[in-house]
Amino acid sequence: MHKRPAWSWRSRAARGLIYQTLAVVLIGLGVWFLAHNTQENMRIRGIQSGFDFLGASAGFDIGETLINYSPSESYGKAIWVGVLNTLRVALIGIVLTTVLGVLLGVGRFSRNALVRGICYGYVELFRNVPILLQMLMWYLLFVEVLPAPGDAWNLADLLYLSKDGLAFPRPLQGTGYLMVLVGLVAGALLAWVWRRWAWERFKKTGRLRKRGWPTLGIVLVGMTGGWLAGGMPTQWAIPEAGRFMIEGGGRVSPEFMAVLISLSFYTAAFVAEVVRSGIQSVSLGQKEASAALGLAPGQTMKLVVLPQAMRVIIPPLTNQYLNLTKNSSLAVAVGYPDVVSIANTTLNQSGRAVECIAIIMLVYLSTSLSTSLLMNAYNKRTAIKER
Repeated sequence: MHKRPAWSWRSRAARGLIYQTLAVVLIGLGVWFLAHNTQENMRIRGIQSGFDFLGASAGFDIGETLINYSPSESYGKAIWVGVLNTLRVALIGIVLTTVLGVLLGVGRFSRNALVRGICYGYVELFRNVPILLQMLMWYLLFVEVLPAPGDAWNLADLLYLSKDGLAFPRPLQGTGYLMVLVGLVAGALLAWVWRRWAWERFKKTGRLRKRGWPTLGIVLVGMTGGWLAGGMPTQWAIPEAGRFMIEGGGRVSPEFMAVLISLSFYTAAFVAEVVRSGIQSVSLGQKEASAALGLAPGQTMKLVVLPQAMRVIIPPLTNQYLNLTKNSSLAVAVGYPDVVSIANTTLNQSGRAVECIAIIMLVYLSTSLSTSLLMNAYNKRTAIKER
């Protein structure tokens, strides 16, 4: 039988490759034309361009940083501080959103009418109020309702909550606590390996092992091993209530708490609906078969329903993670120094509007593509395992 050449013009694959190549070339030419035209117009009008300003002294302070920073340092480091603040909100927010969203989504199927009603009311309330209004509401609550630092609410003289934010004990920096962190990571990895082994054994033998307490035990053993290897450090910076402010310890600002809580609560409402729809996609026969095998409702949800529902949950869940990261740009409304806020300040001082906007676009594009890459890899691995 005569076989048509693979690279013939009549080949759909060949035509597709040619069309895609032409599209890439046209898009590249369009981007080059816009960039060249913009740069030429700026040159004619005497507007400076280029990214050389990133090495100049910033000259402004940043109220909340994860790394050491002073106004005498460069614009580049100031923007990097903003990037770290954005990632801080995004990563912690994703964790909180996932936990809360899954609990709410599973709670929609509770046999308790009160639990179902609370979960339903939460979803309808938080997803129908704009995120910016929620952010402003939380910020006003923290700065208007909470007491002054001198009269801060405290818990066991360890946690202090006031208009100045939340103060808490923190370990002093040193290699000892770094070893504790290493032990925590190692324990978490070992716990993950053990849970996968227990799951494979369950699929082969049908014997369900308790995984909660052993998992916690492995993590604690890892932390204890890191603590012993680090010389058993015990030095902590404890916050103390002063007359006008809370001194010592760690602290998160009201702006950070307002942004984190509003983003987490708002996105969790959408994640709950994603989880609910994923659970509903599992056929009723699966649940009936689980009950026939003697599995309790909680075991059915954890071992049968959720693993199958993940194939439906992961793609829209990825979108919600992306939305949370991009919505963090609204933090400028409450004064949280994220990358958008710091880039705006840099723009006003340096006059490099195009460059600053390009940096903001690059940051959010990079974080979004990284999130999509990780979630797609997980989704692919889940799909392969389920076949």
